[in-house]
Amino acid sequence: MTRRTPLSIAATAAAALLLAGCAGSGAGSDNAYDPDEKVTLDFAFWGNDDRADRYNRLIEAFNEEHPNITVNASFSDFPSFWEKRQTEAAGGGLPDVFQFSDSYLRQYGEAGHLLDLAEVSDHIDFDTFEESLLGTGALNGTQYSLPTGYSLWANFVNDDLLQQHGLAAPEGGTTFDEFADWMAEVTEATGGAVFGGTDYTQRIQTFELALRADGGNLFTEDGELGFTEDELREFWESGAALRDGITIPQQKLEELTPKSGFGSSLTASETSWSNFLGGYLADSGASSISLIAPPTAKEGSKDLYRQAGLQMAIAANTEHPEAAALFLDFVVNSQEAGEIFGTTLGFPASSSKLEGATLEGPDKQVADYIESAADRIGDAPPVPVVGYGSLEQTFWDLGKSLGLGAISVDDAVTQFFAEADVILG
Repeated sequence: MTRRTPLSIAATAAAALLLAGCAGSGAGSDNAYDPDEKVTLDFAFWGNDDRADRYNRLIEAFNEEHPNITVNASFSDFPSFWEKRQTEAAGGGLPDVFQFSDSYLRQYGEAGHLLDLAEVSDHIDFDTFEESLLGTGALNGTQYSLPTGYSLWANFVNDDLLQQHGLAAPEGGTTFDEFADWMAEVTEATGGAVFGGTDYTQRIQTFELALRADGGNLFTEDGELGFTEDELREFWESGAALRDGITIPQQKLEELTPKSGFGSSLTASETSWSNFLGGYLADSGASSISLIAPPTAKEGSKDLYRQAGLQMAIAANTEHPEAAALFLDFVVNSQEAGEIFGTTLGFPASSSKLEGATLEGPDKQVADYIESAADRIGDAPPVPVVGYGSLEQTFWDLGKSLGLGAISVDDAVTQFFAEADVILG
């Protein structure tokens, strides 16, 4: 699923760059930093063609200020991205700079795979971030990453598809049962040409909202599971009706990957993070997508939270830490980044990036949605445990297996808790 794209157009001899990369000074090197040295950085991110195009433009802007730094970029879907990063981490070959997730902060930070950004603080402006947002990339007092923005879990609705079939949009913040009824109406009215949505019980974030509605969380402050087998069993069983003809069949989704059913205009709705709006518009070709509050397990609960999960980090063993820091700073802090990305990497987390963002069209939609959901936003959950990313993927994979009919709910629960026992020790 990995795609290579020529995202940097800096002109230089490839062989010379490779030699420069091999001879470059590491983060712990005594060699003085030469700001004019020609170097090459590897940069990896997850996303789609829309995100790749935006990074292309950002790297071109970066090269106007730093023509000596060539940035070679690659991207893939989210699961493939982390599979490759784990292989690279084991072999000591992580990209110089890469999109990061707070889900992996403990795992990569405690293992020494990430550069302490204090070592390159001369090249990064930290003062543009609120302390609460800085904390999303810090572990035990060490700043390992910086957020590009923050998001809220949201429900996306394809207005074009509803208009084509003469259907009404769902209300925001309904109960799960009410939303399931709406999806069933869409699927029935279109004869399955468009499905109401995707089985939302596949996503651990939906389960998290259900737990938070009752005052719980996925994990405790001590790093243990915050729910029981019975709670997970009840949650997955609640999706049985969805998987029985209401939502898009999992086999069809497997054929569409890496696009989602929503991105392929085969579902009228999908729940995900609010920063996905730009990508969904690009993938689906829809002229209008509404952003509304997701269903809730308990009306009036504080189940939503600001998620600054999408971050930027530098590999601990990069041979060009200063150049990597300059590029990281450009991604998270530059006004050019705000102008090019808007809210597609989350609502801008730094004040300088926000200054460059013109909040109109889809970007204003995201900003308006975040403001509209303010009363539903609660405290942030505990810091993700080591291995959370793997557990998130396990949850998703088991949810897909349920959709394919390849596993029973009881077996899925057993497998998830067995995996959790291994990961959490």
